[in-house]
Amino acid sequence: MRAGTGVARRVRVRVVERVPAVPGRRPPAPRPEPHRPSPEPAAGPCAARPAGIRQEPTMTAFLADSAETRYVDGPEGERFAYRRFGRAGTRPLVMHMRLRGTIDHWDPALLDLLAAEREVIVFDNRGINFSTGNPPAVMEDMVEGSLAFVRALGLTDIDVLGWSMGGIVAQGAALAAPQLVHRLVVAGSSPGGVPDLPAPPERTRRTVGKPVNGDEDFLYLFFPETEKARAAGLASLRRLDRRLKESHAVVGPEAVRGQLTAISGFQGFWHRRRELALPVLVANGAHDVMIHAYATYAMSQVLPDAKVVLYSDAGHGFLFQHPEDFAHEVNRFLG
Repeated sequence: MRAGTGVARRVRVRVVERVPAVPGRRPPAPRPEPHRPSPEPAAGPCAARPAGIRQEPTMTAFLADSAETRYVDGPEGERFAYRRFGRAGTRPLVMHMRLRGTIDHWDPALLDLLAAEREVIVFDNRGINFSTGNPPAVMEDMVEGSLAFVRALGLTDIDVLGWSMGGIVAQGAALAAPQLVHRLVVAGSSPGGVPDLPAPPERTRRTVGKPVNGDEDFLYLFFPETEKARAAGLASLRRLDRRLKESHAVVGPEAVRGQLTAISGFQGFWHRRRELALPVLVANGAHDVMIHAYATYAMSQVLPDAKVVLYSDAGHGFLFQHPEDFAHEVNRFLG
């Protein structure tokens, strides 16, 4: 017990130096639901479809790519778009997306590996992409939108995962509704307000500020500039193509402005860090140029019950560079 805190702190740290791919490895998948297509992605790697050319559906081996897009009405007259798949009867894992990301920007390889052992729910928050309503411009409203969606589904016991900006929203949900959230996974993120956190490089700011990002932008932002990391990054981007070529999912300009305003005005949850008494898995790549990996280390020093995983050969997109290993960590942590 740390002197003066009154809080026992249990922290386990794992540094992953090299995570070899396992050829042919794929989780057992239940029979996929029939896919029903949903209505220039600034947040996605796919180019717009040429006018007059009909896009034929592509075949996919991923359960996540075949999951039906559903809708549920929220408390303010909005409609939340979501997908729910995996092992029924387990505690659902509700996943929160990054800045400028949508329901179609989750790597299906990671989703399938998680869904092999639990029910997975991905969604567009209020005013984002397929969901209606007013796009939030403060972080607290993003948290409230997340909780409104969960309650609209009638869920009372969930696990929560958030990547990047979604990691902040996920922490906010756990703080606002501790009776609802059983375990928390924070990936490539920060609580905000971390003392002495190194700022992102100027190139990162310029790249994030572009109206449209292409493959090279995403490779720089999410993966280290090594041959293996770039190859893994391109493979992940191509796995996104099946959904994005059909949906052209995008976060609109108003919503992007709201997200950027929310991030810039956010004071952080650092001062509330000891309130996160639930078990927390915190993970990142050591070479993250979006949110410095020091934020992950700093969380390990103050959270009462945390496990930390750092990938020495990865960056912000470590969860897509090493989907097998990260999914294993998440599934083991959630139990």
